[in-house]
Amino acid sequence: MNFCSHCGNTITIRIPEGDNRERHVCDQCDSVHYQNPRIIAGCIPISGKRILLCKRAIAHRLGYWTLPAGFLENGETVIQGALRECHEEARAQLETPTLFGMYDIPHINQVYIFYQGQLVDDSYAPGEESLKVELFHEHEVPWNELAFPVITQALEHFFSVQAIDDSAICTGTINRRLR
Repeated sequence: MNFCSHCGNTITIRIPEGDNRERHVCDQCDSVHYQNPRIIAGCIPISGKRILLCKRAIAHRLGYWTLPAGFLENGETVIQGALRECHEEARAQLETPTLFGMYDIPHINQVYIFYQGQLVDDSYAPGEESLKVELFHEHEVPWNELAFPVITQALEHFFSVQAIDDSAICTGTINRRLR
């Protein structure tokens, strides 16, 4: 950020009065421009003992597999965002989704929140951001072709926790790229 969105003057990075962190501050109008973590909402679509993955049709990590997920939009709840992403990327709907887990990625200022739920039916298809969508048993997951470390960690938690307690809420922190 270089210019104030309120008055157009130059921004400096400093600790504003009454704060304890560096922020983007306008020296002309004293507006503080906060930059907060981005929330990514997603789903783990389930069919029996299989999960639905999407092969990415967009950059970053084009051609790699992921869970349906994306940035939360203004005005929507996290579950609304997760279900929207599931429909946009996999043309899939879940029945009675429940919170699965939350994963912090502080070095890129992101928080992933995943819901899990059974697919309503077997009608799923690639959306605009997916090359293809496919159901996988745990041993079939293309582990070396997953798009992001957070997806790997969420799936590892899913397959290990589901056998013990399908109501457990998983959490994790990814401090660096795992590959």
